[in-house]
Amino acid sequence: MMFGSLQVTSAEYGTTDRRWLRDVHGLDDTLGVTLDGSLFPAARFPDGVVPSGVVLGQVTATRLWGPYDNAATDGRQTARGHLAAHRIVAAGVRVQAAVMDHGAVIRNYLPANAGLDAAAEAELVRVRYSTTPDGA
Repeated sequence: MMFGSLQVTSAEYGTTDRRWLRDVHGLDDTLGVTLDGSLFPAARFPDGVVPSGVVLGQVTATRLWGPYDNAATDGRQTARGHLAAHRIVAAGVRVQAAVMDHGAVIRNYLPANAGLDAAAEAELVRVRYSTTPDGA
């Protein structure tokens, strides 16, 4: 649909799967961040969809955020939190997002491409990890 020189588009995003949250405590005080869409490889994030629960890190030089990568050397090798709600990213595009850096997470419900490893768990000291909803 066109209105003068303004093109209006719409997109269907679905709902955010937050089963990985054991409780909502971590959502009451999230970090507001800016994602750098260029940092999210298409092989790991098909169609530019970054699901909630993905572990994120911050690039030191730009202060922009991308997926945690313990082999990175730009700052993203330090886990800073979990993406609170899914986002759509693209190369060259910056996207506002919320990061949960404290609370309780159920490992088994994180998305397959979350990037959580033992080093990330050790760095996210304010996040309590369990394998079941009852905290075990």
